[in-house]
Amino acid sequence: HMNAELLCWRCGASLAALPLPLGRTEECPSCRSPLHVCRLCRFHDRSRPKQCREDDAEEVREKERPNFCDWFKPHAGAFDAQRASAEQAARDAAAALFGPKKG
Repeated sequence: HMNAELLCWRCGASLAALPLPLGRTEECPSCRSPLHVCRLCRFHDRSRPKQCREDDAEEVREKERPNFCDWFKPHAGAFDAQRASAEQAARDAAAALFGPKKG
C-alpha cells in the first residue's frame, strides 16, 4: 500500500500538515483553494455520469466548490501537473487578452 502524500488539486502544494478528515471549509495553505471539493476526491472521474464513480452520491454540479458530500475521500493522485499547467496557460492567455481578472 503506497502512502502517497496528499497534494492540493489546484497547485500541487503538500497538504500533509492538515488534519484529516478534511473539513468542508478547509483551504490549501498555499493557494487558498477549497479542498472539500470533487476535484480532490477519489471518486471524481470526468468520464463518468455526474463525474463520480460513487453511484449513491448526490450530484455536485460545481466540482471546484466546497460541498457537503458524505462520500468525499481525498485522493493523493488528484493533482495533475499537466492539467494544472494547461489550466494556468489558459488563464495566462486570457489575462494577456483581457487584462488580469478582477477579483
